[in-house]
Amino acid sequence: MKKYGTLGYKILARIARKNINVFVREDFEDLGGYDQIGRILRGLAREGKLVKLGYGLYAKTKKSTLTGDIIPVKNLPELAREAIERLGLKTVPSYWEREYNAGRTTQVPTGRRIAVKGRINRKIGYNGVYVSYEAAP
Repeated sequence: MKKYGTLGYKILARIARKNINVFVREDFEDLGGYDQIGRILRGLAREGKLVKLGYGLYAKTKKSTLTGDIIPVKNLPELAREAIERLGLKTVPSYWEREYNAGRTTQVPTGRRIAVKGRINRKIGYNGVYVSYEAAP
């Protein structure tokens, strides 16, 4: 745990208080400078208190009950959808999700393809696994 009153402590306290799972660097801009916040968030990611999803995107973590490793609190598709919405874009079900829900296919979608209304040019993922995007209808 960071020392009480430090910037790291204040950031950890804010993360614990929030009911969201994905954080952007702008969530902490009232606490310090851009570079300073970035250093603290990178340090928290190294310590395993956060996981980096992409440029300026971080997610809460927990300890895996199976392996004991540090993993994000939710699965990648849910975190990616939340991250995209935090960036101000809207997500809708992808083509394959719509087909599966309508009963036109039995192929279960992985959820790693997300339909986005608007333009996005970011790699969102962790541990070498990333989501891909498609234009929403």
